[in-house]
Amino acid sequence: MSEVISEITRLTDKDCYHLVERHKKQHTYPLHRHGEMELNFVENCSGNRRIIGDSIEVIDCYDLVLMGGGLEHTWEQYECQSNDIREVTIHFSRDLFSDTFLSKTHIKPLHDLIQRADVGVAFGMKAIMHNYDRLNELVNMEPGFYSVMKFIELMYELSLTSDYRLLSTSAFAHTTMTTDSRRVQKVKDYIDANFKDDIRLQVLADLANMTPTAFSRFFKLRTAKSISEYIIDVRLGHAARMLADSTMAVVEICYRCGFNNISNFNRIFKRKKGLTPTEFRENYHKKHVIV
Repeated sequence: MSEVISEITRLTDKDCYHLVERHKKQHTYPLHRHGEMELNFVENCSGNRRIIGDSIEVIDCYDLVLMGGGLEHTWEQYECQSNDIREVTIHFSRDLFSDTFLSKTHIKPLHDLIQRADVGVAFGMKAIMHNYDRLNELVNMEPGFYSVMKFIELMYELSLTSDYRLLSTSAFAHTTMTTDSRRVQKVKDYIDANFKDDIRLQVLADLANMTPTAFSRFFKLRTAKSISEYIIDVRLGHAARMLADSTMAVVEICYRCGFNNISNFNRIFKRKKGLTPTEFRENYHKKHVIV
């Protein structure tokens, strides 16, 4: 089993959200998870290393991330030399944005953002600067009706931006990222169910009722990934999950996740994740405590 801290946040059933601002010299909190969603902003943090799900990245001076509940995450000091790291963390329940509320046409972008949060969303500098003053206003407001409206405004503004990246793979996060295209969704479902096996382009094209060439173009247009890239990401996500949750040998994980060559598996894993499979596993095998 994965040895990750289970954090009990300060959010209560009576709170719409819980916000805390900290100034500190270093990140010391280990890898952890909690049931609440989290919007986390970090400033003066160049050289920090952020881990969210199976995404591991060294970040610059500003970092803004939205995460769904249950996703493992932490910020490590790594190469950061700052003596005044500013962090603003907002915890809130998924229930704050009910399915009925999110189903309204006027706020569909917010619905889509909440769904993307299941795998973690990192916002780019343009989005951060656009919302920087709005975030600071929220930090300085007294808790109450208007602060809740400001928080919802902040979330909606973030939902409108195209300046973001998804972080963890859906396979690692145990979630399904749905798509508006039924043909693409059908193919994704097939890949998720058969990632351990040899997957043929012709079979996928037949599922979509298209020629292989037309399907390859269609899939990339809809997902921004080639079909081979998507299959590799799914396999790596499952491999990362096994590395985090078991003591199974790396070579066995390699073959169980559809890779037929351990050298190729190690090379692709290092290129995509920035760490070898063994190094990645070490980030997840921490002492298990409840805070």
